[in-house]
Amino acid sequence: MKITAIDKTGPKDSIILIGKSTSGIKSWLKSDQEKDYLKFCLDNKKKQFVFNQYPRWILVHLIDDQKKPNLSLEETRKAAKIFADLVNDRKLSSVSIVGLEKKTNHLLAFAEGLALSSYQFNKYLNNRAEKDNSLKSIKVLLRDNKQGVKELDQLCKAVYKSRDLVNEPLSTLTAVKLSKEIEVMGREAGFHVETFHKKKIESLKMGGLLAVNKGSIDPPTFSILTWKPEKPKNEKPIVLVGKGVVYDTGGLSLKPTNDSMDYMKCDMAGAATVAGALYALASNKVAVHVVGIIPATDNRPDGNAYVPGDVIRMFDNSTVEVLNTDAEGRMILADGLAWAEKLDPELVFSIATLTGAAHVAIGKYGIVSMGNAGKKEMDKLKKSGEQVFERIAEFPFWDEYDELLKSDIADLKNIGGRYAGAITAGKFLEHFTNYPYIHLDIAGPAFNKTRDSYRSKGGSGVGVRLLYDFIKNQ
Repeated sequence: MKITAIDKTGPKDSIILIGKSTSGIKSWLKSDQEKDYLKFCLDNKKKQFVFNQYPRWILVHLIDDQKKPNLSLEETRKAAKIFADLVNDRKLSSVSIVGLEKKTNHLLAFAEGLALSSYQFNKYLNNRAEKDNSLKSIKVLLRDNKQGVKELDQLCKAVYKSRDLVNEPLSTLTAVKLSKEIEVMGREAGFHVETFHKKKIESLKMGGLLAVNKGSIDPPTFSILTWKPEKPKNEKPIVLVGKGVVYDTGGLSLKPTNDSMDYMKCDMAGAATVAGALYALASNKVAVHVVGIIPATDNRPDGNAYVPGDVIRMFDNSTVEVLNTDAEGRMILADGLAWAEKLDPELVFSIATLTGAAHVAIGKYGIVSMGNAGKKEMDKLKKSGEQVFERIAEFPFWDEYDELLKSDIADLKNIGGRYAGAITAGKFLEHFTNYPYIHLDIAGPAFNKTRDSYRSKGGSGVGVRLLYDFIKNQ
């Protein structure tokens, strides 16, 4: 998909008109019958309607701006999903979006929704040509803010790449292949990637990552993604640590297949978010120094797999009593968070499909967050969440939750018990930090079993737009 800004439309261009005012619609109509149909639609308070002006189409979306700005923009993105279906059903390869007013924010929101709604993962279909969407080009009529269109194009491309990574099965995306895909993304966008392979990981004594990997015949990787522009606005980097469990069986604490293990290729969605965010930031040359850290492995129940009861010595020398091998994401993230200390960071995020508890708590409608970074940073994050509509549900992070992680034989255990599971997972990770820290649990919205508006079926790419907006506005 390509999104571009244009100065004028052509006589054969199919047009999507966006706005609140209806007075400008008539100038696009050719016949009295079309004007009569327009009156019918307006009298019946329709918000979307279509005119067939063969060989082109005129489609209209009327904005309801009586709602809060963030809700109005989200409604516009969702409306674009309806139009994506209309456009692709009519086999249109290109459409031009035109505003009925001078405001550009809804034009960009519509273009964003249209692009993200048109995403597909048809890579393995033999009849792909029949199934692929026709829409390949979105043009936005703008006389200013053309840079915003270019920026949106790269951001949507980053979401596509994040979704592609999540949707790839383990058969084609091992930890090593994930690292190679990230290296390709780095070359395209302009960020640097350094990958540690198993011998290096062993020499560094990254015990959490190595423990989870023990049951696999495929080696782990540890990727460091660096975007450092010539004149960054920050003296210390913002660090993003993404969970890269390319497939999770639960290990010896085996998951049930139905509604659990059957879609665990998505357990590296945190890693995909980090890679996508770095891609967007570097492509758009955002003047902020950002480092991504991605520990990656699969989690399988082989004969040498780590077991409940094991004590693991982590990269920071802490010892962890393993009580559940399905709590593996926090084990590999802990080593990534401890490594982040070397970077003397300004702020660190962990991003992960970490707990079913987060999914149960708020469903697919937002991201569970917690941390010790302070109210100012959390408020900025929530503002970005509202702007891109990847909303933040902040959970308490009280010290009392640390009590649930105490072990009799190690520094801490890797699960906290039945209650407050999302929070104790976050508190486990906090143990490995000594800097301002925010944890994002994306277990709910990271993967959709059915299509969710412009967020698509399968990998949603959640978190890419959120982190991009937050970091851009730092």
